[in-house]
Amino acid sequence: MSNKRLTAAIITGAVLGIFCIVGISLRMGFAGNELFILATYINRLIMGLVIGLAHYYKIKNNTRNVLLRGTFFGLIISGSFYLATSFKDTPGFFAGIVYGIIIDYVATKYQK
Repeated sequence: MSNKRLTAAIITGAVLGIFCIVGISLRMGFAGNELFILATYINRLIMGLVIGLAHYYKIKNNTRNVLLRGTFFGLIISGSFYLATSFKDTPGFFAGIVYGIIIDYVATKYQK
């Protein structure tokens, strides 16, 4: 078990979640969207957790696999949130895919 990978992924997800809070607040406003903003932040934490644990599938950690794995988990996790919110935040959905790649890259870099 790679505690460094898991910790780096969760911390990166938390930091990127703050960027989501700022982005959503600028696009939609903070007032009246508090629950949506909190759910988005938690979504990014969950993305960090899942990507941090993804190393255990015995996938080589070269650049191509990091890109594919990050894209896959970003798409699945952000996509499920996007569907559950009735397609409320399209930029957040695409940001989630990019954030999946970033989280996986950082986690892979710090697992060694």
